[in-house]
Amino acid sequence: MNLACRLLLVLLLLGSGSPALADGGLRIATEGAYPPFNYMDELGEPAGFDVDIARALCEAMGRPCTVLVDAWGQLIPGLEAGRYDMVVASMAETPERSRLVDFSHYYYRSRSSFVADPGREFIQTPGGLADKSLAAQAGTAQAGYLRRTYGATSKIVLTATLAETLGLLEDGRVDAALVDSLAAFRFLQTDKGARFDFVGVPLPADDPSSTARIAVRKGNRELLDAIDSAIKTIRQDGTYDRINRKYFPFSIY
Repeated sequence: MNLACRLLLVLLLLGSGSPALADGGLRIATEGAYPPFNYMDELGEPAGFDVDIARALCEAMGRPCTVLVDAWGQLIPGLEAGRYDMVVASMAETPERSRLVDFSHYYYRSRSSFVADPGREFIQTPGGLADKSLAAQAGTAQAGYLRRTYGATSKIVLTATLAETLGLLEDGRVDAALVDSLAAFRFLQTDKGARFDFVGVPLPADDPSSTARIAVRKGNRELLDAIDSAIKTIRQDGTYDRINRKYFPFSIY
């Protein structure tokens, strides 16, 4: 079953405001299109670092859980509407999002970087990138950064998914893409990504895109406290490190 069909199935099953699972379980939403953090495996099931972490957190909290897939732009609306209990999708906390939902302690850290052809000149200033085409996934912290910093001088191209962002780069339709460095890590090791590399300098460490957090509905303090406690538990008992090593040869915490 392809991603579009799975998204439709999720929406049909959940409706616009389905009740909580009868067994006290948690409905966890992820994007399913952001490898290696969340994607659909060969059986059409959600997989990836985010999914493994979500399931480990549920086990630490003693709660059964169901992982559901939705489009990136529908994750927060779905959470607000009660279709999900939490979102585990490599989501950064931004002031705009914090007005809508509450966020946990971070569960991994990264930096956002530009990816481009390293053989071409790249001057990371508004003037240096004037008239260049810069891509990012719509609705992300990276997209917001591009609009704020380069919107007046560069052509900003926003896509629905990370794969589409990187596809524009592969096809030569944009000059550079601003992406999470860890998400780009696997791409750069592929045959298609081998001719690209990180260019310029990463975004500052205090940029919102530097930490990934779990979102819950506004005011759900009980669940938020349980998640924060579970993050500490899986960090201390070795579960987090085992999941980390499955996807990266270095710590991302």
